[in-house]
Amino acid sequence: MASNTGFTLWLTGMSGTGKSTTAAYIAARLRQVGRNVEILDEGELGEALWAGLGDGKEDRITVVKRLGFVANLLKRNGVAALVPCVSPYKPGREENRRSIGRYVEVYVDCPTEKLIERDSTGRYKKALNGEIPNFIGITEPYEPPNSPEVTIHSNVESVEDGAAKIFQSLLDLGYMSTEELKVITGKKMKANPLPAKGEKAEKAEKAEKGSAKARRAEESKPAAKAPKADKGAKARPATRAARVAKPASAAKKAAKRKAR
Repeated sequence: MASNTGFTLWLTGMSGTGKSTTAAYIAARLRQVGRNVEILDEGELGEALWAGLGDGKEDRITVVKRLGFVANLLKRNGVAALVPCVSPYKPGREENRRSIGRYVEVYVDCPTEKLIERDSTGRYKKALNGEIPNFIGITEPYEPPNSPEVTIHSNVESVEDGAAKIFQSLLDLGYMSTEELKVITGKKMKANPLPAKGEKAEKAEKAEKGSAKARRAEESKPAAKAPKADKGAKARPATRAARVAKPASAAKKAAKRKAR
């Protein structure tokens, strides 16, 4: 096992996407291989870490900073810190990435209509009725990550499927070993080193530019003209075709008589 076993797994996404459920599932399996794990759930730490703060943008960014600070302390001491947190704004998440270092961003995504449909707390309904101000995804925007290490579509992927993606990413980044993951999954997993963030962004930008250039070239092409009929290739009249066909028919009849 590597000497520095700590890392931060930051699960971001709108309320009700399954961040806490996924974090609990991952934590149980990390403990299975002897890892020190702590879950920093924003829903459970409010009174201790940000009592008195509101739901405005600056207050939410402060919440994310405080969670990031605690996660970094745990990471430095060899603990896997799992942070399920809405964390709707990119600047706060990116600041945590820079300060923590060993950081894995997991975007737990789900269409808003599905979240409203399966909401058992009634909070989405209240937000739609104007009873809850500054509700992320309804009256306040959620800013999705540009290039998270893992994206889970919780409306179509199970907790197990999402966890498999996370474990693969942890292996790719060198935060877990193949031996540990064999104990957890029962399979021998192979690491696939991830491209650098800058390299990934550069490739995406080049691909977009190439597509735009191709579209412009296609649009600038003159419309294709319909081919003109060949004046020399006139259709043969039916009467002429019949006259040509007659000798062949006569020749066949003569051949039959000769055979008799």
